[in-house]
Amino acid sequence: MISIDNETLERTLAGLTDRLLAYRVADGYWQGRLSSSALSTATASFALALVDETRYESLIRKGLDWLRENQNADGGWGDTTESLSNISTTMLCWSALAVAHDTKRYEQTVAKTESWLGRLAGNLEPATLVRILDEQYGKDRSFSAPILTMCALAGRLGDANRAWQRIRPLPFELSVCPPKLFKWLQLQVVSYALPALIAIGQAHYHHRKPTNPVTRLLRYLSRNKTLTILKKLQPENGGFLEATPLTAFVVMSLAGSGQKDHEVTVKGAQFLINSARDDGSWPIDTNLALWLTTLAVNGLASNPDFENILSPQDRLNIRNLLLSSQYRHIHPYTQASPGGWAWTNLPGAVPDADDTAGALIALRNLGDPDDHVIQAAIAGIQWLLALQNRDGGIPTFCRGWSSLPFDRSAPDLTAHAVGAMALWLDVLPEPLKRQTGTAIRNQLSYLRNAQRQDGSWVPLWFGNEREQEKENPVYGTSRVLLGLSRLPERFDSLRLPEQNRAVQWLIAVQNPDGGWGGAKSIASSIEETALAIDALADILLHLPEDSESYIPIGLLENAVSHGTSYLIKRLSTTESIPATPIGLYFAKLWYFEELYPTIFAISALNKVRNLRKAK
Repeated sequence: MISIDNETLERTLAGLTDRLLAYRVADGYWQGRLSSSALSTATASFALALVDETRYESLIRKGLDWLRENQNADGGWGDTTESLSNISTTMLCWSALAVAHDTKRYEQTVAKTESWLGRLAGNLEPATLVRILDEQYGKDRSFSAPILTMCALAGRLGDANRAWQRIRPLPFELSVCPPKLFKWLQLQVVSYALPALIAIGQAHYHHRKPTNPVTRLLRYLSRNKTLTILKKLQPENGGFLEATPLTAFVVMSLAGSGQKDHEVTVKGAQFLINSARDDGSWPIDTNLALWLTTLAVNGLASNPDFENILSPQDRLNIRNLLLSSQYRHIHPYTQASPGGWAWTNLPGAVPDADDTAGALIALRNLGDPDDHVIQAAIAGIQWLLALQNRDGGIPTFCRGWSSLPFDRSAPDLTAHAVGAMALWLDVLPEPLKRQTGTAIRNQLSYLRNAQRQDGSWVPLWFGNEREQEKENPVYGTSRVLLGLSRLPERFDSLRLPEQNRAVQWLIAVQNPDGGWGGAKSIASSIEETALAIDALADILLHLPEDSESYIPIGLLENAVSHGTSYLIKRLSTTESIPATPIGLYFAKLWYFEELYPTIFAISALNKVRNLRKAK
């Protein structure tokens, strides 16, 4: 039995709902606010300094001041103001400070930084720093190459000739090959990193020509053609992936190789200028508008009063936003077919599995679909089907070029796709319905194989800095359970054993205070607690009559009650709702989003409310 004071639950839920509705922009959807990022601030400030340090002096100084004011007490920087210091961000901030004219202003900041780096690495020798960074990222050079490039441009890796010798060059000439060949070329960058491959490769070529005469000639001949490709990849607003770091790396690489006036450099610099915040910082990305809007809709949809919470006009506006944001052309980055959705409706985004699944679920929740919506859903499901890997799972952007993380299948993405496909099965035309049913079975097979022995699943796009491996199995397990819960009954025999093990794992890792962290014995957060409650309450809401044989109902109810008490207590003790950096961006960069705790808590508490009503 769920033992929660009904009045307190209703009051908390009503307050959260009002809060969420107030966050909408004028057009009726949610943009949210991403955390400011030391990494973004360092790369943007440095890139603008290389383009024109006189013209952008004020922005550069504000950025460096923000870094000084937000340095961790230990001398390093993390990816957010709430994050632990890490080698990547600290090396980038250290490099950014090299462009400061007023060296005395940042003297203590630099000294503390070098002390932190020295303690971590043992010394500040360039060879040592390069080795540690290479060990951090292994074969994936999507991020190690940009970091080392910035360090070299800043003079942090010693004299120029030796510095560039220490950095393995990126084969930018391969970008002229047909995209279908990329996976066979074994590029050691992930599919979204073509702009960095081109720009950083060009910088390396400019500063240190290959000794092999054939390679040297090939790169010389491909410079202009690859820059033309880079120009075509750049969106109209100048921001690659709407991401400050990626855009800044491109800008600094071109500016640092004698191409300050190139069109790509100029447009990229303008994007950085437009993205700067008043306090001198930059976020990791512009916004997650589509992702947040679908999360908000799907969280509110559990409330029986949903149609009054969002008026018919509100729902129509959001529906039209989603329909207009669906990609209708092959994407230049990933060669993805039309039909998918990205995390934002801005021009720099790329269609991906998680956002496509979220949009499909939201369109179903927004009301009875008309022919226009059904056709959009069919295109979205066909897009997901084309994405499915041979192992049955779903990757992020496209079928993998390699075994690098963002090109591999992931449990959270796969389960989200399972849930989206299941919601639309009843309206699909017969051939597509059969194909989708087969795809779901293959996805379930992947999830069965991906489940850890302890019953958990590990996600790709979320983590926890305090977990030993920086993973977040609470997020992953919760999201897989929610995806499985949307399956029709005919799939029960394929999901129930996995559900049982996952439920028992979630209950076992609940903290004594009633909350959940990212894993066992990790400090509880609002986000992770809400995610776990959402999944467990959803299980209770959909239990079949013979459930006692495989689901511990009493333990489930106790876990949900205890967790809800923790959640309500956390949400009622402060006017502001603290956000936790559990989000992982490209290259494992941490972020937090101010709306995550509110949206996740609304979804969870709506399920608890429905449980009480059902009893």
